[in-house]
Amino acid sequence: MKYMLLIHQGDTPTPYDTEAWERLSDDERNAVYAAYTAINETPGVSPGVHMQPPETATTVRVQDGTTLTTDGPFVAVKEALGGYLFFEADDLDAAIELAARIPAARMGGAVEVRPIAEW
Repeated sequence: MKYMLLIHQGDTPTPYDTEAWERLSDDERNAVYAAYTAINETPGVSPGVHMQPPETATTVRVQDGTTLTTDGPFVAVKEALGGYLFFEADDLDAAIELAARIPAARMGGAVEVRPIAEW
């Protein structure tokens, strides 16, 4: 089964929030980088991409054939989507185990695991 893991940043310190990122020690920052590297190298993982912060988003809607754009993310939630990856695993438990290794899951964010629909 293929799963998509959606990484919700929440309160996770990231390099985009310089003040929060600098509160982490060098060892903590290096551990975050190492954890993401290890996850991306896990068999069955197809890394997605890391996204820019939500304030850089443009939301697109089409209403009555007219394209409408709005600056910023569509949803007004604290837990903005920070990235994603795909994981081919034997079962949901394996996907949950991988999700638990993602630093955002333990540093104030969350990871949503969704099965990929196969048509």
